[in-house]
Amino acid sequence: MPLNLYDQQRRNIANTRVFIAGFVLLLVVLGLGADGVLYAGGASPGLPIATLGALCFGGFSAFWSLHGGDRAVLESTHARPLDPANPRERVLDNVVEEMAIAGGLPKPAVFVIPDSDPNAFATGSGPERSSIAVTQGLLDTLDREELQGVVSHEMSHVRNYDVRLMTVVAALAGAILLLADWSRRGVAWGGGRRRDSDRGGGLGILFVAVWLVSIVLAPIIAQIVSMAVSRQREYLADATGAELTRNPLALASALQKIAAAVEPTPSIKQGIAHLCIEDPRGRAIEQKRGFFADLFATHPPIEERIAKLRAMAYQR
Repeated sequence: MPLNLYDQQRRNIANTRVFIAGFVLLLVVLGLGADGVLYAGGASPGLPIATLGALCFGGFSAFWSLHGGDRAVLESTHARPLDPANPRERVLDNVVEEMAIAGGLPKPAVFVIPDSDPNAFATGSGPERSSIAVTQGLLDTLDREELQGVVSHEMSHVRNYDVRLMTVVAALAGAILLLADWSRRGVAWGGGRRRDSDRGGGLGILFVAVWLVSIVLAPIIAQIVSMAVSRQREYLADATGAELTRNPLALASALQKIAAAVEPTPSIKQGIAHLCIEDPRGRAIEQKRGFFADLFATHPPIEERIAKLRAMAYQR
């Protein structure tokens, strides 16, 4: 039996909470491992300084990204403000306004990216500060109903605070990568002193082992978790967008046309691929199923998304 809109939303929100908890756990593991090595090396046990430092560093990175990250994203794609004098862009402006009213949201700023490949993304810190950007190729490819489906999908990212969530996820993943790199440098710098010390016994050795494993695996796990969050939010945005338009088949049709354009979107860089309605890199792994495809794809297979949208419309 296919999930209805609200079942899909509840399931994806629950999954995302688990993934965010995984990020926090990774920060704690890195910090605890560092604390264990510190105390095993002769320091007197006390507050878990490295653990608290890792959590504070992750929180600061997320805060910094939320205040200015959207501007950096738009500048990186060479997006320009919408031109109301252009008839096609005026249609886009009207559609964005319609979807903002349908979602009970402030109207986002609208931008056009000079790229012939069809794609779109939303960015910002939440409904009070958000932007939607579409490529010129998207405007040229879709009809009005399909454009409405895509805009409703992006508006859903704003409505569901996905734009904020993905900014925080990207910041936490970056923080974990930096902490792991600093930890590896710390191993090289302080390894001799730790070998000279026999304090800590078996517990100290265990902490060192956990820390060494964590600094190798944490960046890989962080990347996998961030991709999993991205995939879950795409499903949720599809479901919420269909709720806004009451026309899931329009978005399904738009996704078919977007999938037909197999070339990558050169204006959109790899660092913001997770924000787009479909992976702008044109990677074949996005359209495959299986263990490794599920781990390393930023988007679910587009055929599966289309099938879910058709099921929401009760179409076989």
